[in-house]
Amino acid sequence: MTDFSTAGYLDMELLRFTTAGSVDDGKSTLIGRLLYDSKSIFEDQMEAIERSSELKGEEHTNLALLTDGLRAEREQGITIDVAYRYFATPKRKFIIADTPGHIQYTRNMVTGASTANLAIILIDARKGVIEQTYRHTYIAHLLKIPHIVVCINKMDLVDYDQAVFEKIQADYTAIAEKLDLGSVEYLPISALVGDNVVNRSEATSWYTGKTLLEVLESTPINNDRDFENPRFPVQYVIRPQSTEYHDFRGFAGQVAGGVFKVGDEIMVLPTGKTSKIKTISTYDGDIQEAFPPMSVTFTLEDEIDVSRGNMIVKTDNQADNKKELDVMMCWMSETPLKPRGKYILRHTSNEVRCIVNGVINKVDIEKIENIEDNSPLQLNEIGKVSLKTAMPVFTDDYRVNRISGSIILVDEATNETVAAGMIR
Repeated sequence: MTDFSTAGYLDMELLRFTTAGSVDDGKSTLIGRLLYDSKSIFEDQMEAIERSSELKGEEHTNLALLTDGLRAEREQGITIDVAYRYFATPKRKFIIADTPGHIQYTRNMVTGASTANLAIILIDARKGVIEQTYRHTYIAHLLKIPHIVVCINKMDLVDYDQAVFEKIQADYTAIAEKLDLGSVEYLPISALVGDNVVNRSEATSWYTGKTLLEVLESTPINNDRDFENPRFPVQYVIRPQSTEYHDFRGFAGQVAGGVFKVGDEIMVLPTGKTSKIKTISTYDGDIQEAFPPMSVTFTLEDEIDVSRGNMIVKTDNQADNKKELDVMMCWMSETPLKPRGKYILRHTSNEVRCIVNGVINKVDIEKIENIEDNSPLQLNEIGKVSLKTAMPVFTDDYRVNRISGSIILVDEATNETVAAGMIR
C-alpha cells in the first residue's frame, strides 16, 4: 500500500486555497496580512504599498494593494480579476486564489476555486450571514472543495464580542448542515489588525482554537484526491525516433485518479484494447508506481493504438461511457446559452463536439434550492444542462473525481470558453 503522505512527491505538499466573501469583507486585506505577517513580502513591495496608502490618505498601510493589481481594482477598492499569489512556510507551500465577491463576477470565483483544496469564507462580524455567504458557500459545495474555513472578520469593530462570533457560527452551521458540508472550522479574526491570522490575539482570550495560518498548515489534504479509480488521460504520444530511443513509444500525461503500477493490466478507452504497463517514467527516472497528481510517461508491453484524448484505465475499473450528459453548469459568457446550440466540449485531454438538449433546471443560490426554469442560462447563472456528444466521453461523477468529472464548453465560432461544468 502506498503511503501518499511520505511518497516524496513535491505537489503533495502544496495547498491551494481560495477566498470568498462579499464586497468589503476584507478578502484582499486578509491575504495581504497573511503574506505580511508570514514574512512573504519583499521590502520593495512593502515600500510601494506604503507609498500608495500614504498618497491615498489612508490611516493604515493598505495590504489589499498586494493582491488588487488591476488599475480598476485599485480605483474602486474591489477585486475584479482572480489574483493568484504564492508563498511558503517551513511546513507547506501555498497557492492563493483571491476571487471577487461581487455577484457579477461569479464566473471568476468558479475559475479561481475550481482547483482549491480549501475555501476561506469571510463574513463581516457587523453584518453576519448575508445572501453572498449563501452564494459562495453553495459554489464551494458545488465545486466539492473538501475543507471550509469560516473567518468572521472585523472582530475589532464589534469589540471582540464572543456572543457575536457564536451567533454567526450558529447561523452558518445551519447552512453547512443543509448542504452536508464536510470539514468546517470557525475563526474570529481581524485582517486589518492581524488578530488570529498568523499571530494569536490577546483580545480574543475566549478563543482557544488555531490561527488561520496554523489551520492552513495542518489541514490534511492527502486524501482529497481520488486514489480509488485509476484514470490516466493521454496528453501526448512521445516518439523520439532518435538513435538512442529508436523504438521508444511512450504515453505522457498527468494521473487523474487511482494508482498505476508496473505490470498492471490496463485498457485504453475508447478502443477497448488491453495491455500491461511495461515502464513508468518521470523526468528523474523510472518508478514503480504513479498516483495523482504525478506527471509521468507509460510504455506498454503491446503495440496498440493510443493517441491524445484516449484514457488509460484498469481493466477491472472503467469510467462511465456516455454520449448523454447531465451537467451542473456555470455560464461564463455574456452571450446566453443557445438552445440546440453546438459547442466544443473539452474533457481532460479529449475534445468532442456536442449539442445542447436543453436546460433541466436552474439554481437559486441565495435560497440554496433548484427552481423550475428552462430558459437559456445567462451570464453567471448556474443550472443543470443536458448535453449530447458526437462521440462517447469517459467520465466519473464529479463528487468522486474532480478531474474526470469536469468539462468546459467552448464556442466553435469565437473559441471563447463559455461554461464550466460538473458531471453529476
